Amino acid sequence: MTTEAVSGPILLVEDNNVDLDLALRAFARRDRSSSIAIEVARDGEEALAFLPRWESGHPTPAVILLDNKLPRVSGLEVLQKLKTHERFRRIPVVMLTSSAEDEDVRTAYDAGVNSYIVKPIDFGKFIAVAEQIKLYWCTLNHSQR
Repeated sequence: MTTEAVSGPILLVEDNNVDLDLALRAFARRDRSSSIAIEVARDGEEALAFLPRWESGHPTPAVILLDNKLPRVSGLEVLQKLKTHERFRRIPVVMLTSSAEDEDVRTAYDAGVNSYIVKPIDFGKFIAVAEQIKLYWCTLNHSQR
């Protein structure tokens, strides 16, 4: 089995300005030499607006980092829509959220999430999480897309 980096961007779906800034800073800090782009959707509706773009040839993401509690369309609804889409159901989705509630975790896995990570509050720990996400989902994982 060969391991190769995925060329698609990371789609970060986050509505909280502080968490968005923290995530972008964490990825930028660990990604100065990498060419992985980060695209942002501010709510579930913006996230779903990527589907027609991908259908028209825009690069699909290597991984989607999805907050659970989003305005307009919830993260769970976005996840369900992605996982039932014929072409895009194999895009890895990581729920990156502040909720550690057992019911939220269970519901996300039942809907097909690939991983569930509770956002660390500490910036240093968030950087470590960002590094691990990129290492695994953008470099080591052999995606079936």
